[in-house]
Amino acid sequence: MTIERLKEFFFQYESFFMKSLYEEIDSEEIPNLYASEFIAATHLGVMTGKNDDDFKQALFAGYEQYRKMGTKKMCVRDVKMTPIDERHCLADVEWTATYEKTDGTRIDIDFQVHYLMQEKDENLRIFGWIAGDEQELLKKSGVI
Repeated sequence: MTIERLKEFFFQYESFFMKSLYEEIDSEEIPNLYASEFIAATHLGVMTGKNDDDFKQALFAGYEQYRKMGTKKMCVRDVKMTPIDERHCLADVEWTATYEKTDGTRIDIDFQVHYLMQEKDENLRIFGWIAGDEQELLKKSGVI
């Protein structure tokens, strides 16, 4: 696994995210970026999940929620890699989200997500992520 491949992966993720905001969601594109099972940690706690139909439905609902709150763009600013072994790493991804508030003004919000990555059969997959309190950040910024 190289930093170049990791950056390529997250720029592809960004592209799929943007497509999902403005076009019909391909039910296989985004789920194909995740392992069959995963772990997530946020301010709410730790959860595990499976990359199944329920996960796809949660993704669709998430994109709908992003559209409703005025999300216009989600862009990768930077990707850093901390190797764990030859097939695993921690990817620190810096994002910028652009929102249009109800008064028509636009606001950019920077945030970071840490992803647990695995390379298997020549493919990179997310098998976990650690994220901050998105709702609190959106409230403080006046988006919601």
